[in-house]
Amino acid sequence: MGEDTHSETYAELASVGPYGVRPGHALITMVEPYPGHEFAYNRWYEDDHYYAGAMAMPWIYAGRRWVATRELQLLRYPAASGVAQPVTKGCYLSVYWMTEGRYAEHMKWTVGINQRLNRDGRVYHQREHVFTAFQDHEATVYRDGAAGPRDQHALDHPYAGLVLEVVDAQGPEQRGELLEWLCARHLPGRLAGSDAAMVTVFRPTPLPGDRMSYVRQVEGVDTRLTLLWFLEGDPRSHWQERYAGLDRAVDESGLGRVELVAPFVPTVPGTDRYVDELRQVVPAGALNQRDSKHS
Repeated sequence: MGEDTHSETYAELASVGPYGVRPGHALITMVEPYPGHEFAYNRWYEDDHYYAGAMAMPWIYAGRRWVATRELQLLRYPAASGVAQPVTKGCYLSVYWMTEGRYAEHMKWTVGINQRLNRDGRVYHQREHVFTAFQDHEATVYRDGAAGPRDQHALDHPYAGLVLEVVDAQGPEQRGELLEWLCARHLPGRLAGSDAAMVTVFRPTPLPGDRMSYVRQVEGVDTRLTLLWFLEGDPRSHWQERYAGLDRAVDESGLGRVELVAPFVPTVPGTDRYVDELRQVVPAGALNQRDSKHS
């Protein structure tokens, strides 16, 4: 017989503590596979790590992967990004929702399981963590008020695109003012009449000292805000008129600086779709031929 892993602790944990449905915390991780490892990395993440390294863990209750083809990477700005150098780095973005109030418990589990996965040879090391942070939820701004999906649904609802925006306040004491300006003035006007149904706003938390060595410590813990724009259409459809000037609006507020605006589309779970578009723009004819094979 195998090792006895039975424990009554599970029942004890389930009977106490928060168990709401709102995304109190998030894991947001943007990763760049090493050149030549794109297909192998995608298969490892899709087939194993998405589940064993995230969804199977306590208090993570929703997740979704997103991808930036080369065409989408070339839309990113600013060129002098404080997040990605070059700004095109970071092909894949994974986002996970975590139950509010369960962050500390989850972190103990995630450190332990990732150490075990590494020992067991189940960590794919040929990739770089460009922007990986656990983050606390600050606000959600909706386009349609009470109508439509809520933020707890955002990773399960079939949104067609996502824009990652990272903003740094002028200093720690200005972050609260920046957050208030974003939620009360900037985001409502941007959302009105757009294809973006909501924007969730998070602030990063420092990673524990016993994190895996290949994940660097989070920057901007005292100044940074991370915005996720959930789009009902392809981000390329309205890029210039809707999303290309987000940095100018923040600059004009005098409250902060945009460090990254990056569009993504959802991956197709269990497939290698888009992997052949990570390093070069695929001609439209080839895209149509490829997409017909998926239909």
